[in-house]
Amino acid sequence: MSDAPAPGPRAPKPALVFDDPLDQQSSDDTDRGWGERPAGDSAADLKRFLDEKPPHHI
Repeated sequence: MSDAPAPGPRAPKPALVFDDPLDQQSSDDTDRGWGERPAGDSAADLKRFLDEKPPHHI
């Protein structure tokens, strides 16, 4: 005899979708490019540049 609880109702499994994945828009298809940030504070950009600079560039 075990103390395991009786199995209750399970959530239904997600349905398989056989649509063509190339018909859907991905995040790479948008007009926004990689690493682009909205125009903003140039001082913040300089701080980020200095913070992320590799040690051999000091």
